[in-house]
Formats: sequence, C-alpha cells, structure tokens
Amino acid sequence: MTVETQMQQAIAGIQSAAATIMKTFALETQDEQAKQTFQQIADNLENALEQLKGRQQYIQQQESQYRQQ
Repeated sequence: MTVETQMQQAIAGIQSAAATIMKTFALETQDEQAKQTFQQIADNLENALEQLKGRQQYIQQQESQYRQQ
C-alpha cells in the first residue's frame, strides 16, 4: 500500500467520522453540553482533515509518480 493510498484512506475515515458525529449531534442530543462536545470533536476532525489534505498535496508534489507529465 502506498503512502498516497494510506493518506486517501485516512482522509475518508476522518470525513466519515465527522459526518457521523454531526449526525449524532443534530439528531440525538438535547443536552447542550453534549452538543458542545460533539461540535468540538467535529471541529478537531475538520482541522485534522485539512492537515492531512495539505500533507497529501505535499506528497503529490514531491513524489515523481504522482506528477502529471
């Protein structure tokens, strides 16, 4: 498995987790403190996602097999 493939899997996993948390937040929670916690987790996942996407772009720029010819 290439680093690029691993990065794509990590990004997909975080996107899925963020969607699940937001669904739980929106549909199941009436507790305001729980809502804040879910929102913080979703924000943290979004930050991690942005960092991974940046790393993915860096890998694509550095690795010759990912460069378009």
